[in-house]
Amino acid sequence: MPPRIQPPKSAKNGKGFNPQKAKKGTFKRLLNMLVSQNKKLLIIIVTCIVITAITGVASSFFLKNLLEVINRGLDYVNKGSTGNQALDKVLPSLITIFVVMGSVYLVNILCSFIYTRTGAVLTQRFLHQTRTAIFNKMQSLPISYFDSHKTGDIMSVYTNDTDALRQLVSQSIPQLLSASISLVTLLVLMFSYSIWLSAVMFLGIFVMFRVTKSVGGKSAKYFIKQQQALGREEGFIEEMMQGGKVIKVFCHEEESKKEFDKKNEELCEMATKAHTFANILMPIMGNIGNILYIFVAFVGGVLAALNVPNLSVNGLTYDTVSFIIVIMAFLPVSRQFTANVSQSSQQINSIVMGLAGASRIFDILDEKPETDDGYVTLVRCKIDENGNIEECEERTGHWAWKHPHKADGTITYTELKGDIQMFNVDFGYVPEKIVLHDVSLYAHPGQHLAFVGATGAGKTTITNLINRFYDIADGKIRYDGININKIKKADLRRSLGIVLQDTNLFTGTVMENIRYGRLNATDEECVAAARLAYADDFITRLPQGYNTMLKADGGNLSQGQRQLLSIARAAVKDAPVMILDEATSSIDTRTEALVQKGTDRLMDGRTVFVIAHRLSTVQNSDVIMVLEQGVIIERGSHNDLINEKGKYYQLYTGAFELE
Repeated sequence: MPPRIQPPKSAKNGKGFNPQKAKKGTFKRLLNMLVSQNKKLLIIIVTCIVITAITGVASSFFLKNLLEVINRGLDYVNKGSTGNQALDKVLPSLITIFVVMGSVYLVNILCSFIYTRTGAVLTQRFLHQTRTAIFNKMQSLPISYFDSHKTGDIMSVYTNDTDALRQLVSQSIPQLLSASISLVTLLVLMFSYSIWLSAVMFLGIFVMFRVTKSVGGKSAKYFIKQQQALGREEGFIEEMMQGGKVIKVFCHEEESKKEFDKKNEELCEMATKAHTFANILMPIMGNIGNILYIFVAFVGGVLAALNVPNLSVNGLTYDTVSFIIVIMAFLPVSRQFTANVSQSSQQINSIVMGLAGASRIFDILDEKPETDDGYVTLVRCKIDENGNIEECEERTGHWAWKHPHKADGTITYTELKGDIQMFNVDFGYVPEKIVLHDVSLYAHPGQHLAFVGATGAGKTTITNLINRFYDIADGKIRYDGININKIKKADLRRSLGIVLQDTNLFTGTVMENIRYGRLNATDEECVAAARLAYADDFITRLPQGYNTMLKADGGNLSQGQRQLLSIARAAVKDAPVMILDEATSSIDTRTEALVQKGTDRLMDGRTVFVIAHRLSTVQNSDVIMVLEQGVIIERGSHNDLINEKGKYYQLYTGAFELE
């Protein structure tokens, strides 16, 4: 296996791929992404939020009108009118106020319902679009990306970060928008009532903002640390579950518990601090609002008692009764204003976490995809008796490389045979560390090449270059005489079959896992491939045979059975070039003998690259290459190398298995 690639400096030490803070412009980019994909729904939601916010403060406006009408009725009584007469005079105004208020609240309820339902649809649609974008992006990323990033970090983007994004989109942004509109509306209303009382309110609001910045900032900081601690704990648990057998064998249970307790304590500490600051913020803001309410009432009462004229945007008012009415109408406005400020402050944590999650999502979306400048494609073809090649659609069993020539606009076809040559190839997983030095080799159609050498010698690296999982630093690789850089990667890999040391099975039936090698393969072809790999015997003994469901990477099968399925999957692909990377490493000696017969049939007529630690599995290869520190130091047949009595001879006579 290739060595783990170190992540770029921007990704180390928590930089670049870190929820510590959102990058500059993340919020703007998030909004652009949200608007571009869901413009119609957003128009509906924003319209409903604006109407809901404005109608939500209407009660304060109507309260002042209602008090003025009541005061007018009392004036009629004071001037000698009876109660019924006064009521008759003000009743039309009262009815108008109540009808208008009822209509406004009805609109408020209707818009709230529409906004809530539409918001749920928008949020889930946006999350669906985001997850799809992340997954599609992952399919285009090079293997080097997954070698330099932990699986747990990537998985957390799909879970923790998208959930933080959900809260931001579904709760924080709408509530902030609603609160902002309400605050502006209330601010206009307050100035229309009294500038004196509004000035008192601003003193209290200044205090509320200072408290929010202090307490809310600490809460947000610890919520981020909580998420980081949670990620570390989840990664540790996943590691312990995967290594459960090793823990039992080495009696490491107590040490595992101590390590878990340490990580759990860290999570507990961060979560406690985060929720402590988050929980005290609301009571503090509520009490400040209560104190402010009392203070506004006190100041208003003092001003009214001193007969101070009321100053508003409409000018000065000298009527004390009118000022008292203003004070009575202003107090609910002040309560509503402080409630909106408090509500906004509660969204700090969700905003910080949501933007941090969005930043991590954009980190993946901004990764450079795997480059593919190839233009030579693999096509089905017919070959006549004179060797002429003609492209066709039907299955003929023959394939050819379709090579368009840009210089003269012509197209040539080269039969797919499996001739692979490497010329003076240098390669390093990172530029400053070269792991292959001046490697040259050739594999003619039907020839079997084997690579042997110690771990890290560069055996698997060579096959990774043939697949173009990585691109060479220097030299050249030709496939049927064509530079592989000119071949489209998908077509190149379509012509290669591979059996890896680490077997990966997917959730689905045994038949579906075998068909993974070629999706249009028939059931009969899959069964034939299984028989070729000697997997048919154990498959037919499974509860539902080929329809048996496999889960958890084939956890209900033995390691050897999983490897047999991997070989069957490669067999059904029927590629002209096969790569067997420790294909029999997980199979016992008896099963290996059976599989060897199957792989011999599988390799018949194909170009084969074999990587093995067991030298007994490579003796029949046409050419054996011994690698040491990225250099081919010996090459030849088994007998030739034994006669040379070099490194291979020492390995063969000293042990049948490389360590």
